[in-house]
Amino acid sequence: MNASRRQLFNGRDLSGWEHVGPGGFLVEDGMLKTQGGMGLLWYTGEKIGDAVLRVVYRVTREDDNSGVFVRIADRPPDPWFAVHHGYEVQILATDDEWHRTGGIYSLSRAPAGVQRPPDEWNVMDVALRGNLVQVTLNDVLVTTFDPAGPVPPRAQDYEPERGPRPEHGYIGLQNHDAASVVYFREVSVEALA
Repeated sequence: MNASRRQLFNGRDLSGWEHVGPGGFLVEDGMLKTQGGMGLLWYTGEKIGDAVLRVVYRVTREDDNSGVFVRIADRPPDPWFAVHHGYEVQILATDDEWHRTGGIYSLSRAPAGVQRPPDEWNVMDVALRGNLVQVTLNDVLVTTFDPAGPVPPRAQDYEPERGPRPEHGYIGLQNHDAASVVYFREVSVEALA
């Protein structure tokens, strides 16, 4: 691992993290495991600005649903706060390019076929530079999101409210539903110069 990369999950317990909403996360064999939902496990230690967030995860079924949240504006009182006051990098193998793994949920497209099959590990790097959010999945650049550019209109009430997010915000992981079981073995961050 890069010496300048800091682990945010210690592999032993949920120190530095807090959960809001239904369900939760278990620590199992040094990994975070989603359970039930829809909830949010968020890192309480700091707001993150220009940095690369690395999340190493695997799904257990093709249609497991989860997400990685960045730029959450404030301490989330419930999981919907992160949806509407942060950006969700989707984890979901779907035919919908606006709601697919690696895209910013309902705001940017992502190509199909980049997420590995169930039980194989995926490496997601989320680069935060100023207003830009760039997602690389398994060494493939899948989206670059500029909130100043055009975005599609909000089609459903569960899609995020449109509008700017802060350049420094909290990060979090989603436990979406009881059927979706997603494992995270690394959550780390590296500051950008």
